[in-house]
Amino acid sequence: MPVSAQAHVLLADSLQYLAPDADPQVLRLAASAVQCADPDAERLAVIDFSRSANQPRLWVFDLEHQQLLFEELVSHGRGSGDEKAEWFSNIPESYQSSLGLFRTLNSYYGANGYSMRLEGLETGVNDLAYQRAIVVHGADYVSEQFIADNGRLGRSFGCPAVRQEIARPLIDTIKDDHYLFAYYPDAEWLAESAYISCGQVATLANSIDARGGSLAQSLDLHYQAAR
Repeated sequence: MPVSAQAHVLLADSLQYLAPDADPQVLRLAASAVQCADPDAERLAVIDFSRSANQPRLWVFDLEHQQLLFEELVSHGRGSGDEKAEWFSNIPESYQSSLGLFRTLNSYYGANGYSMRLEGLETGVNDLAYQRAIVVHGADYVSEQFIADNGRLGRSFGCPAVRQEIARPLIDTIKDDHYLFAYYPDAEWLAESAYISCGQVATLANSIDARGGSLAQSLDLHYQAAR
C-alpha cells in the first residue's frame, strides 16, 4: 500500500532534525524506502556512499523514540573505489558494495568476529547479499588512526564494516528485522527501485523535473507541496 505523503514528510523531517550533518535528499529517500517496506519500522541505518570514506557516513536511527543512536565511519568494498566509492554490484566475487534497502538478520561469530547478516530486498540490486556474505562487522581498518596512517579508510570485500569498538553495540541495536538503506546517486537504481518509487510520493521524488530541474529540486518541490 502506498504510504501517505504526510507520513513521508514527517519521517524525513525527523531524520533531518536528528542528523543535521547528513544530506537531506539521502534521508528523504531512506524515509521513502523504509516506509514503503514497513511503515511500522522501529530502527533504520542509513549509509551515504556518495561521501568520502574518511567522513562519517553511517547513521543509525531509533524511529520509535526519535533518536540518533550512531553516527559512524563505514567501509565500502575494495572493488567499489579507493577513498570514494564509484562502482556497485550484486555479483559474487566483485568485492563491490551494494546499494538499496536491506533487512537486518541475525548476529553471529565468524571470520570477522561479531557480525550481522543482511537480506537484500531489491531484485538484481542487492538480493544476493546473503549469498555473497555481505555482513556488518567490525574491522581494524575502520578508524581515524588508519586514515591518519594511510590517507584513507580501509576497504572490505563488499561489507559495510565499522569500528571494532562499536561493532557489537551497533549490531545489537539493529539486528533481527530492522532496516539498512545504502545510497549512491546511481541514476538507474534511483529510477527503478521498487522501494524508492513506492507510491506517488517517491515516483515524483525520483523523476527529473520536466522544466529541467534536478532530482534534488524535484524532491524539494514535492515535499514543500506536501506540507
